[in-house]
Amino acid sequence: MGRAELLRRWVLANTVGETLGLGATGLLAWLVVGRSAEPSAVGAVLAGFAIVVLSGAVEATVVGLLQHRAVHPWLPGLTRRAWWWATLWGALTAYVLGYLPSTVVSLLSVDGDAAPVPEPPQGVVVLAAAGLGLVAGAVLAWAQTLVLRHHVARAWRWVPANMLAWAVGMPMIFVGMDLAFRDGGVVRTAAVVVATLASAGAVVGVINGSFLTRMVLPTLEA
Repeated sequence: MGRAELLRRWVLANTVGETLGLGATGLLAWLVVGRSAEPSAVGAVLAGFAIVVLSGAVEATVVGLLQHRAVHPWLPGLTRRAWWWATLWGALTAYVLGYLPSTVVSLLSVDGDAAPVPEPPQGVVVLAAAGLGLVAGAVLAWAQTLVLRHHVARAWRWVPANMLAWAVGMPMIFVGMDLAFRDGGVVRTAAVVVATLASAGAVVGVINGSFLTRMVLPTLEA
């Protein structure tokens, strides 16, 4: 089982994992928060923030378990519990940092008369998403790196691998979601969402998986 097989399994795991996990997380957040009335109290804003962050556990669980299944034949000493736990804490930390700015803005505008902020140009959104991906990638990877260091050499490479992967994947998600929720029927919206998440998951898997194969196989071949 060489690099090509490991990469194939890894990309498939990330494609399915992000489609199901991130899709379920987004749906849960929309059902609980998105359909409710505009928050008018500090408690409502904080409750929404907590619900959205905790929903990230769904994505972390699905993605973490599928990733472990993909890489386990090459790293039999890596336990499912350790990888899931690391993925969970990295994801929850990333969700906190990712949703904190918008939550602060909402808190500042509670019971206020501030004018709505105009939507920024698409180019600015893409650049901001890439920046968010760099930060989120580092945060998502740090806990996994603490686990990987017991199984591979130079495990620190997992952090820049995920920074690069999510700097590409995050703009794909932002642009895809914008396209999905423009005027269109439910079927079209669902199809675009699924295609977006699957494509982003595959791209992220190809990029960080290319690093992973070079981290794992030399260890086994030594």
